[in-house]
Amino acid sequence: MPNNDNDAFAGRHHQGMSRREFLAETGRTLSMALASAGVFYELIDNLAQKPEQAAFAAAQPLPPEQYIVPSTRIVNVTSAGVSGSGPGTIPVILHPLHNHIITAKVNVPANAKALQEAQHHLESVLGGLEQQFSPATSNGVAIQVAWGLPYFQHYIPSLGKSSSFFKAGTRYPDYMPVDLATSQKQKQKVYAVQEAMTFPSDQPPAGFGPVRLEQNDVAVILRSDSLDNIMATTNAIFGTGSNQTGSLFKVTSIRRGSSGGGFYGQQSIPRKVALAAKIPGAESIPPHAQVFLGFTTTLQANMAPDNIPSLETIPGQTDQWPNGYFKQGTTMHLSHLFEDLATWYGQGFPTYADRVQAMLQPGLSPAPGTLILNPPGQSEANVVQGVHQYHAYGHTGSMAPVDSTTAPTTSNYGVDYPTGTTIPARGDFNTVDNPFHYTSDPAADHYSSTPAAGLHFIVFQPTIAIFNRVRLAMDGHYSDQALSVAPRSPHAGINSVLFTTHRQNYLVPPRGHRSFPLAELLA
Repeated sequence: MPNNDNDAFAGRHHQGMSRREFLAETGRTLSMALASAGVFYELIDNLAQKPEQAAFAAAQPLPPEQYIVPSTRIVNVTSAGVSGSGPGTIPVILHPLHNHIITAKVNVPANAKALQEAQHHLESVLGGLEQQFSPATSNGVAIQVAWGLPYFQHYIPSLGKSSSFFKAGTRYPDYMPVDLATSQKQKQKVYAVQEAMTFPSDQPPAGFGPVRLEQNDVAVILRSDSLDNIMATTNAIFGTGSNQTGSLFKVTSIRRGSSGGGFYGQQSIPRKVALAAKIPGAESIPPHAQVFLGFTTTLQANMAPDNIPSLETIPGQTDQWPNGYFKQGTTMHLSHLFEDLATWYGQGFPTYADRVQAMLQPGLSPAPGTLILNPPGQSEANVVQGVHQYHAYGHTGSMAPVDSTTAPTTSNYGVDYPTGTTIPARGDFNTVDNPFHYTSDPAADHYSSTPAAGLHFIVFQPTIAIFNRVRLAMDGHYSDQALSVAPRSPHAGINSVLFTTHRQNYLVPPRGHRSFPLAELLA
């Protein structure tokens, strides 16, 4: 397999532009960007059969964990990627069809009165939206509010009031959740949320410059099967009317995309959108593929169950059990990556067998066209043996040794989980934005109006140290060794077709503290 040609990919998919060119070519002001879902995404409501999803009882409260989407359902799927029944089907978690992310800086004076007023205003609007568009229904809107380290650094330098959680005078970062497991290993205090870092295989397209390690104050994630309801929610949060909260924020980016839609026999949304956007390689995306790269990613067996991604669920992971302020919260990593479909389905991985072994692990030979694959989990020794035998390793196989429990575990809530239970919960989705639907800094973000295949990657886990460990394993780096395969080699899983451009880590508070967390403790 020849290695990917980075310059060729950049020529096909990426062309930066200055702020002046951006405004001249698109005429896209922030208000216009907020009001428009984008030409390709506005088609999506008519492109896929929406599953009927049972709603929670009207009186049942929403879960305290923001990252749990209550309307999510499970469907049994055949090897071809469509729903079915009987032997051979595999349970798959269906995520909402539409996914939008809006990042922002806070636009509020850094004093207790202004922040507490902002806290009440935002929570009032969010509560009203959850009554209007209940997340317990498929057409409702799941709202997740995540806060970046800059928010805590700049707006919550110290706590002026005492509480059952903290003493008065507690300063940043001493009120942040502590990663007990990593602190013990490193023999120094490590916090659950750390600044984002780059990884050995990280490589933006040619001419982009280094990966942007973002410094947003807040990210709002909106997820639903109804695009209209997402747009209404966006307007309520970021609009500038008297009953809206847009004045509290300066939007830095709008990121939009989709996943799924093919499980009920129709052509999937990612394939249709990629074809409509004339993405090179789109014609090779399997008809029912959940994502651009073809293979189904949300198998129930590979997704974190229940509330295991929460800060406090796994004993000894953080200091939030039993009564931490951020209990029932989690950490989130957000990144954007371009995906080179022409290489994935062409000269780099020309056969189905090549793609299976790159995505999962060498040595597999399922029937051609199989999109649902769930091979046994690999140990680090298995991965090393595979490298010796095949001079290659697979994407999911490389991460399996470090993304799950290593022994039977009883959670702090008394739930028993077997060895190999996945800890992170993914929420990523494909996009043809380049790299975003809107950016406040088109020159730095290298905005282009040319559609490009990409992925807005979201994952929730108890600590960022867990994410870093899993991401390093994707590059063949483990705590005690590095595999003898170059991280961007076509023999290193799918790394050679991924081009990372942006990264940031966030803290996702519980629902009860999602609006300007800790502002109530300022004096």
